[in-house]
Amino acid sequence: MVDRDPVREYLQVVATVREFVEEQMQLGFAELKEPEPAQREEQSPFPDFDMSRLQSEAMACKRCELHPTRNTVVFGVGDENADLMFVGEAPGADEDRQGEPFVGRAGQLLTKIIEAMGFTRDGVYIANVIKCRPPGNRNPKPIEIETCEPFLLKQVELIQPKVICALGSFAAQALLHTDEKISRLRGRFHDYHGSKLMPTYHPAFLLRNPHSKREVWEDMKKVMAELGVSRAAEAEQ
Repeated sequence: MVDRDPVREYLQVVATVREFVEEQMQLGFAELKEPEPAQREEQSPFPDFDMSRLQSEAMACKRCELHPTRNTVVFGVGDENADLMFVGEAPGADEDRQGEPFVGRAGQLLTKIIEAMGFTRDGVYIANVIKCRPPGNRNPKPIEIETCEPFLLKQVELIQPKVICALGSFAAQALLHTDEKISRLRGRFHDYHGSKLMPTYHPAFLLRNPHSKREVWEDMKKVMAELGVSRAAEAEQ
């Protein structure tokens, strides 16, 4: 008996649909357009999974070329009933060693931002678009994003956060399926699978460009207002 791989089957269906649409457009059927990102309703390959089973599936994942070079899968941490979720790009070296997202210098800054908002790390949920570290911290490849996206989508479905904060250009562009610059995406909410998504600058960017902390804090104040949280700190982060 051959074991079924639901994620592989899911990706094959997505690829088949994409090929059909591209073929029809090449034949001149211009009215055939890909649905807007906010309107995408693709069937999850993990329909009956809870968070524990989803994590076990992710920890054993060998569906893309990242698995041979990782130390561990960085699944995500925090409150599984959180109203606020942070999503970054991919694990770095520190995260790959410790198995937890945002634990390096950028993670320490993120923790300060979270605390300034009146939350704790344990009270929010933190994850990445990609669960395994790309070698040399390179940008994830499109096939890696496509393979890993069902895990993040299921996390969002299970947590049902009111607000998701996308940290940095890559995370925001990957989640929203756009090539729009982060400077144009940030500062306003976008719809994302039933949650409000606020793109903002990545903490690592703020370490190199501290003058942009004020803009991130303005974004966080909008997040706090959306969540009904009173202003926790007068000082700009």
